[in-house]
Amino acid sequence: MSRIAVIGAGAFGTALACVVRRAGSEAVIWARDPAIARSIAAGTGNPVYLPDIALEPGIAATADMADALAGADAVLLVVPSQFLRAASEKLAGRLPADVPVVLCAKGIERGSCALMTDVVAETLPAAPVAVLSGPTFAKEVALGLPTAITLAASDAALGERLVEMIGSTTFRPYLSDDPVGAEIGGAVKNVIAIACGIMVGRGLGDNARAATMTRGLAEIVRLGRSMGARGETLMGLSGIGDLSLTCGGLLSRNLTLGIALGEGRSLDETLGARRSVTEGVATAASVVALAERRQVDMPIAQAVNRIVNHGADIDATIAEVLARPFRSEFPGD
Repeated sequence: MSRIAVIGAGAFGTALACVVRRAGSEAVIWARDPAIARSIAAGTGNPVYLPDIALEPGIAATADMADALAGADAVLLVVPSQFLRAASEKLAGRLPADVPVVLCAKGIERGSCALMTDVVAETLPAAPVAVLSGPTFAKEVALGLPTAITLAASDAALGERLVEMIGSTTFRPYLSDDPVGAEIGGAVKNVIAIACGIMVGRGLGDNARAATMTRGLAEIVRLGRSMGARGETLMGLSGIGDLSLTCGGLLSRNLTLGIALGEGRSLDETLGARRSVTEGVATAASVVALAERRQVDMPIAQAVNRIVNHGADIDATIAEVLARPFRSEFPGD
């Protein structure tokens, strides 16, 4: 039986521990909050991030990082993207070099514009790395509802080994050798979902939301290709699959944030009422900076960044986007 350390006791980390147990592996969660660790270890669930959901039996939990990592055959790193570097640094010196790290955060580091794989390459240079991404609402994963994800690793043997550790009839990993594509799709879709939410909150109709999602996908593809990602990856589970879920499901924190902004509520008010991180806010700034470096046109991401990080007027910003020159849908084809 494999032993999997899950670093992060938020909703998704807790849900992935349930996935591990259903696959027949041991799961131990590291929680920053000792009270959450005690509750999970006692079998009474995660009262903060997954209240009223019964977890799979046998999940261990601890607030001691060394205890969580002891004897681990793999590590699922499930902390918000802007805190991943700090969490990864805590693993350094504690994790044997041959233990794989699976990145489950969806974002791009603010300031450095580093992908999560870049962050781990700097902080844990010897660790084998894979990326887990795709359409995954944590609540549904925790409940054991059918879910399919992309598991991307440059090393095919590593990917196959990880599938054996976490795959089951209700959690189906599809292998990919394109970690960059999986990361770009998972990160940028959060930004596009905020834009879709703003369309809903402003009452601009389903046509506008569909157009925003589709043109947002074009931005994801442009940025991904500029970084070496394959187009088919972005048409898969970690691309359009994750985008469609996040832009259409009301469990999406990014979509509901956009709706709140579109309805006139402030960013601080909306975020202040939440315990979980809404990744698209910080990622919007990172995506725009990365696109500028790579000379990639991303008007929707730029508009979201101006609204959420610079206080731009929503109606004026939408008008600017709609006033852009007409163009070919597929330039260069």
